[in-house]
Amino acid sequence: MPSATKPTPGPFNPRRFDALRFAQAGATLSGEVALNQLTRLAQDLMGPIAPETRVTWSAHGALRAGPAGAAPQAWLHLQARAAVPLACQRCLSAVETELLVDRWFRFVADEAAAEAEDDDCEEDLLALEPRPDLQDVIEDELIMSLPLVPMHELCPQPPAALQAAAPEPAAPERPHPFASLEKLKGRR
Repeated sequence: MPSATKPTPGPFNPRRFDALRFAQAGATLSGEVALNQLTRLAQDLMGPIAPETRVTWSAHGALRAGPAGAAPQAWLHLQARAAVPLACQRCLSAVETELLVDRWFRFVADEAAAEAEDDDCEEDLLALEPRPDLQDVIEDELIMSLPLVPMHELCPQPPAALQAAAPEPAAPERPHPFASLEKLKGRR
């Protein structure tokens, strides 16, 4: 019977992520990606994105004990941070919003296993095969962390709707058309 050997840690490709080997090695990866490379996220942002705007991220793999008698399971701890421009829902100008991701994922064999287990477990699941693209996972998590209603704490200018709805000067009051009839009524 061959002895179990621990995989040798080595470079990990986050774009074709070998999560099982990563978890077995207890490895850590970190890096930055230009925000404008995350095109699905960019669709929800306001205005052009400066090329120097970055998303910082880190990933840590771990093996955790599975259910009684089962083999250890691969887990991934993912953290990401980005400051993104969103449209303030009050004044419609850009509001810088910090997005934070801090999630654990448990890996299962494939998409079918993830779908089968998804309703019965509390943790987030990812498939070992096909190998995930870690950048896509980071982008998905950032999209899910977008606020439903982004707003400034205190808007730098009054909302456009309030500026447009400024009160107009009051028109001089016109006499009631039947006021003269009231005078006639009192003569009897």
